Amino acid sequence: MIRAVLIDDEPLARSIVAEYLQSYPEISIAQECNDGFEGVKAIAQHKPDLIFLDIQMPKINGFEMLELIEQPPSVIFTTAFDEYAMKAFEAHAIDYLLKPFSKERFDKAMQKWLSQRQQNPAQQKSLLQSDDIRQPEEKNRIVVREGGNIRIIPINEVQYIEAYDDYVKIYTAKEMFLKKKTMSFYEQNLDASQFVRVHRSYILQVSHLTRIEPHEKDTHVALLKSGAKIPLSRSGYTKMKSVLGI
Repeated sequence: MIRAVLIDDEPLARSIVAEYLQSYPEISIAQECNDGFEGVKAIAQHKPDLIFLDIQMPKINGFEMLELIEQPPSVIFTTAFDEYAMKAFEAHAIDYLLKPFSKERFDKAMQKWLSQRQQNPAQQKSLLQSDDIRQPEEKNRIVVREGGNIRIIPINEVQYIEAYDDYVKIYTAKEMFLKKKTMSFYEQNLDASQFVRVHRSYILQVSHLTRIEPHEKDTHVALLKSGAKIPLSRSGYTKMKSVLGI
């Protein structure tokens, strides 16, 4: 039996998908979820083969939810986004259904997925890495998973980010969080006037800087309000001076 999970904050939208799925007796609905928090838990519990996922939802959006899942299942988006906006990831998603969608359009998406069930999951990875599909709220926060909990970190609380193998460490004044993202991702997506890549392993937020001190062999270190010391490469020191206007 194929397991599916429906994740949408609109009950009517979920009921339409559930109704259309009645034409596919080989697919069972493992759970219906009102938001991304519930979706993360349902995916961990049921390990579905397919999810129907809305993008704009309370708490965290659909893309942020997918980032919290180590191996996302196949995704068919159900969204009110206009068709033009969806072009950014049309080539990467299994399919998307623009609300309101017909049974005919739903069946087309299902046939596409059923014919691609054996395809490489790397397709999903390329979707999550596309900068064109970032939502505005993602510029102001970072969503992380901490055990069984989901934390939303306001971007102004992030003091610095440190490279850590395939992850990054995100530091606030009191805590550290792991996120499976690259340094390049944050360098490209964070506000360049506030976040500076000062070293191959560090990005720091300028507002948390207290001073810059000389270090050995013509290098420098940045001292943050928390007391942390961040090494600056030569190029990082130059970039920092430029941002500070010195």
